[in-house]
Amino acid sequence: MDFEKLDVWKRSARLSADVYRALQPLRDFGFRDQITRSGLSVPCNIAEGMTRITIKDRSHFLIIA
Repeated sequence: MDFEKLDVWKRSARLSADVYRALQPLRDFGFRDQITRSGLSVPCNIAEGMTRITIKDRSHFLIIA
């Protein structure tokens, strides 16, 4: 299955971009970096999970996301 067609992936990718834009002017670089990385991890975990062969592996990555 192509993860880019999933609504949950589209929404999480948009949210990640919105978080990045909203925190751009923030001067606390450590906090900004941690929040933007955690926001990006959701669509990344969905994408990685959808490349897995077994249902168990897929489910694991979707639960992490």
